[in-house]
Amino acid sequence: MNFKYFNLFGGAGLESPILHFITPPIPYFIDCGRAYYEAGEYHISRSDIGVFDLIVVTRGSLALSENGTEWLLNQGDALILKPDGHHYGSAACKTETEMIWIHFQTYGSWRESANMDECLANQAELIETHKVSAYLNHCDVCSIFIPKRMHIASKDMELLEHFSQLDQEPQSMRNWKRQATFQQFMQYLDLGLSSLSDVAAIRIAEKVELYIRHNYPLPISNPMLQKELNYHPNYLARSMLKVYGMTPMEYLLHYRIEQAKKLLLQTAWSVARIAEEIGFNHVSYFSSCFSKKEGISPSNFRSKFTNSD
Repeated sequence: MNFKYFNLFGGAGLESPILHFITPPIPYFIDCGRAYYEAGEYHISRSDIGVFDLIVVTRGSLALSENGTEWLLNQGDALILKPDGHHYGSAACKTETEMIWIHFQTYGSWRESANMDECLANQAELIETHKVSAYLNHCDVCSIFIPKRMHIASKDMELLEHFSQLDQEPQSMRNWKRQATFQQFMQYLDLGLSSLSDVAAIRIAEKVELYIRHNYPLPISNPMLQKELNYHPNYLARSMLKVYGMTPMEYLLHYRIEQAKKLLLQTAWSVARIAEEIGFNHVSYFSSCFSKKEGISPSNFRSKFTNSD
């Protein structure tokens, strides 16, 4: 059989697909447990289970197939199976094997991509789909990138083992602690994968994003960003496009509109005052930008979501 062997954190030769989630909400924990296999036994066959299934082999090895793609997991290896796929044991266990399984789900948009470049190319489209499916009308969103196949570091494995220890907790506390532990584990995976991509671009883009968030009411321009961050505008634009799918000026407009949506829903301020507060000099230009991006005027947006005249 043709098995795929991957080592996510090995650097060169990275081949694992990537699960791309848009948040909020953050993927959430549902259930967990352990499974044991004797030599000669197979993993069970299941289809469309409705949840993501994170499998971590803690002893032995496990051969799995999902929608025709085969994977061989050895001790310390992990694989995330999709909620809408068909997975089954593609070969019998050669030795006694033990695994931890964790079911989780998300509410909103996600996609499996072949690599990080594909994730970033589709990010803007996925975000727009997410805003509709998750009913997010005035909330900032971001991406989480989780490798489908990975090798779990020893410190992260200790975090997974903590799930079993939580069985001793009262149920009311157990569910809260499992949720927190799961999200911490997913954060490690997200950060670990980011370190394999263009770290310099990510850091620069985050500096631009943070500067804009803190200073969006000001008359920000590309020359201002160059002066404040000490990078050429072309490099800033390339970094922002790679990470956020938009240039600094496009992100500035996006962030101002998001702030306007919050103010329209949370205050009784006039449209003119809101335009001024978020950095527009002319209310007519603000209304034009808002309508072009949201498909509705600021006043109609307020009426639609607050039932006000």
